[in-house]
Amino acid sequence: MTNRIDRRFEALAGAGRAALIPFVTVGDPDPDWTAGIMHALVESGSDLLELGVPFSDPAADGPVIQLASERAIERGVTLQGVLDTVRTFREKDADTPVVLMGYLNPIERYGHAEFARDASAAGVDGILMVDCPPEEMVHLRGELDEHGIYPICLVAPTTTPERMERISRQAGGYLYYVSFKGITGADQLQEASLEQPLHELRSHTGLPVAVGFGIKDAQSAAAVARLADGVVIGSALIEQLADAPSEAAAQDRVRDFLAPIRKAMDNSRR
Repeated sequence: MTNRIDRRFEALAGAGRAALIPFVTVGDPDPDWTAGIMHALVESGSDLLELGVPFSDPAADGPVIQLASERAIERGVTLQGVLDTVRTFREKDADTPVVLMGYLNPIERYGHAEFARDASAAGVDGILMVDCPPEEMVHLRGELDEHGIYPICLVAPTTTPERMERISRQAGGYLYYVSFKGITGADQLQEASLEQPLHELRSHTGLPVAVGFGIKDAQSAAAVARLADGVVIGSALIEQLADAPSEAAAQDRVRDFLAPIRKAMDNSRR
């Protein structure tokens, strides 16, 4: 059985569309709301979902996502709680790919074999660990492979062609290209600077390439959608959700925020 990520990108390629990939932190603004927010993301045109696993020292993340992690941890969200949220989401959605994004420490504490088993059972399709390069994923990789979970790998503007080749051999599902050097949420995205590195990256892989960091609105999402197979948007979305007074309000904010982005992305491919 193929991974949901493969099936989704194949369908998008056939339709000539780029994937809209929102990122939200599980448990923010409220642990009981996250599954409903995930459904609202899908209803708003999202194709894959990236879920942030709250962590106490998210070094690659900017202040928006750091604060979201802190709020979720204060509300008691753990890696087990993240898997429970995915399981709840799967009760109504068996098709949308779900990728967990976070750091290695919570998985080390959970146990590699136990995590891969439980994540697969919950309905997780991929995992992206910011602080775990492919060379350090040897033991965990075997467990992920056994349970059909893809390791999603990061590529940065500073990545050499030789390392692109090595990362591409290790990755599954799609590659996540970090659009600039820095932390999430920074305001530095220059769409014109993406064309050459994406061309270089595609010369090393047949996997889809999604671009994240610095995508904040319909204009920037449309510009990236013209060049990439997927557009990841995180900090700007989390800002919309941070002070939502209710679950219904949070879902409405998701729809209002993503609707013009989805439309602009689709228009950019016509």
